[in-house]
Amino acid sequence: MKFKAYLTDHGVNLLEKRFLQALDKMGKVCHLYLTKDHAIFLHNLLNGDGIQSIAQFRKEALFEDYRISSQNDDRIAFTIDLSLLHRALRSIVTIYTEFGGSLSDAGGPPTVNRLQIKLVKKLPPHSNQAMPFLTFETKGYKSAVIQDVPISKPLSRADVLELQAALDMAQDLPQTLVQVPDMNQLQNFVDRMKHVGDVLNVSISKYGDLHLQISTSLITLGAEFRKLKVIGEQAQCPSGDDNLSAQTRTRRAIDRGDAMTVQVSVKHFFKSLQCHFAKPDCAFYGIAQQGSCLTVVFQFYVPGTRQTDKSISLHCRLPVLDSGGA
Repeated sequence: MKFKAYLTDHGVNLLEKRFLQALDKMGKVCHLYLTKDHAIFLHNLLNGDGIQSIAQFRKEALFEDYRISSQNDDRIAFTIDLSLLHRALRSIVTIYTEFGGSLSDAGGPPTVNRLQIKLVKKLPPHSNQAMPFLTFETKGYKSAVIQDVPISKPLSRADVLELQAALDMAQDLPQTLVQVPDMNQLQNFVDRMKHVGDVLNVSISKYGDLHLQISTSLITLGAEFRKLKVIGEQAQCPSGDDNLSAQTRTRRAIDRGDAMTVQVSVKHFFKSLQCHFAKPDCAFYGIAQQGSCLTVVFQFYVPGTRQTDKSISLHCRLPVLDSGGA
C-alpha cells in the first residue's frame, strides 16, 4: 500500500487557505479516501450520524507526480484529524515558503523546492509498534523539514467497498435544486435564527422559491428567497399566488406537488453554511426524494470566468427531523 505525490502551489492554497478550515467546521475527524483519480474528504458517510459532507478533488487540482498503489484496486482510505492536518500543513508551508526563494552558495538558480506528501509507517517515541502517518516533507538547500500527521490504520477491503457504496449513494442529487447566489444574506438570517429555536422548516418549490421558518411558542421568524435559478424539475408559478403570504403560497405549492418541505436541525443548517470558508461562488439547495435529506451543493467557478470548475466539488446532506409532503 503506497501513496506519494507533490502538492502544487494551487493545491496548497486550496487546502490550507480554504477547504481544511471549512471541513474542520463539519467535524474534527473525517475519512480521507484516495483513488487513482481523486482525493476525497468524507464526513459521516459510514456512521450516518449527523451532517454528511463530501469534498472531492481531481488529483490534478491538488497534486503533481501522483502515485498510488494498493491491492484494493489502488484505493486507500483512513481517518484523519483535520485540525492536526491543517496545523501540519500550515507549519510546513511556512518553511516551504522560506525555502522557496533560497539561493545556492554559488549564486546559481533558486533551489528546486517541492512539497511532498506520502504515507509512511514509523515507530513513535516510547513505542515498539510502527504506526501509520501522512507525512509532509520539504527540502531546502541545507536541510529538510518533516511534519507527521497520525492517521488510523487504513480501511480493510470490505470497509473501502462500503465507503465507496455510501459515496455512490450520496452523489444522488434532488430532482429540483434552487440557486442561492448571495450566501451572506442567508448567513445573516441564520445567525439571527440560531438563537430562537432548534428546528428549522425548509421549503423548496419548483418555482425557484426557498422558504425558511423557525417557530416557538413565543415567536415565528421566516425568510423567503424568490425566483431563484432552478436546475432540474421546474414549474411556472400560478399568477394569482404572488399576492399571497409566503406560508399560504408554500402550502399551496406543496398541495400541487410543486414543492417539498422538511425540518432540519438549526445547528446542522448553520454548520453547513460554514462551507463559505471554502469560498464557493454559489450554493444550490434541494430536498431529496421522499424528503430523506436536505442537500446543499456548493459550486466553484474557474477563476475569472462563470464556468464551473469541474475539478472541485463540495456538497452536504443534512438529516431531516421530520419530512413533509411532495
